Amino acid sequence: MDSWDTAEHILCIRLDTIGDVIMTAPALTALKAAQPRRRLTLMTSEAGATAVPLIPAVDAVIVYDAPWLKATEPRGDSRPEYAMIEQLRQANFDAAVIFTVYSQNPLPAAFLCYLADIPLRLAHCRENPYQLLSDWIKDLEPEQLRHEVRRQLDLVAQIGAQTPADPSFGGQLLSVSAEALQQMQVRLLELGIDLNQPWVVIHPGATAASRRYPPESFAQVACQLVNQGIPVVFTGTSPEAELVESIQQQMQASAHSLVGCLDLSQLAALLKLTPLLISNNTAPVHLASALGTPVVDLYALTNLQHTPWGVANRVLFHDVPCRLCYKSICPEGHHHCLRLVAPETVVQAALELLAQPLATNPTLFPLCLTP
Repeated sequence: MDSWDTAEHILCIRLDTIGDVIMTAPALTALKAAQPRRRLTLMTSEAGATAVPLIPAVDAVIVYDAPWLKATEPRGDSRPEYAMIEQLRQANFDAAVIFTVYSQNPLPAAFLCYLADIPLRLAHCRENPYQLLSDWIKDLEPEQLRHEVRRQLDLVAQIGAQTPADPSFGGQLLSVSAEALQQMQVRLLELGIDLNQPWVVIHPGATAASRRYPPESFAQVACQLVNQGIPVVFTGTSPEAELVESIQQQMQASAHSLVGCLDLSQLAALLKLTPLLISNNTAPVHLASALGTPVVDLYALTNLQHTPWGVANRVLFHDVPCRLCYKSICPEGHHHCLRLVAPETVVQAALELLAQPLATNPTLFPLCLTP
């Protein structure tokens, strides 16, 4: 009889993007800590794979953009799926753990693992999966919502991977190299940032339009901070350069931009160094939380499971009747859950967090400096 206690070669499936992978890091670490000889291979999307170098618990990665995920480009045929089944079969995994949000069906991934003859298969599932899963937890969400991090920890606890009394896992959840930190310090000094004084990072982009605070409001926030002597550094991907340029033009004050200049490791170093991140609810929020950095999170009420975890934070929104819409585009067209958050409220939240001593809350996301 196959047993999780002796399973050493485990496939972990999290097919979403960067923020989702980061929120799964505590569960991955718990899985590894339960049996240190385990080798964890993470199957994730091309985007999610960029987070893997930051997670020491992961030993290898398989990139797979699954056709049952909305971001995947349409397939011409099913050959990639047959190739993946064979790749998994050849790897001889002892077990597979399938991590999903409640709105995702785990059974396509479970069937993939079943066809690859992986003997143990674990996931949350709403309906009885019968032979597709060897172990499953009845999915009670959304009626009983949990934070995303807690959901994944609860899943691996089912097979004995309990969070230890010291949930910092000895500081091994995320890693940022000393070299990356040193290089970022030099870069910030070149921008004129005094690392011993308050300064903030603002990340104004988000993939979903429904989760974006208005550019003109970000401009007011940044301007008010700069006028109070608090430098601002903008971040974002290259396609967000025009957005940040428009914000800077509206500011009537100077700010710095590293948009399109950073890979994920460099962004992690920046977020570890900054006293505060102000952002829409998107991947940098979860990365900052993972690194112990306080966050002002402009939180569109599309869902409630992805707030900052384990750090000092302010989650800002305007309550609306259409909350929990789970839509990428505001179905009402007014974006009131974000648009009605006054810039002065954001600034006040930022000042409050900057005035606090830096909280060292290792609940789930400590930093590990690697040589």
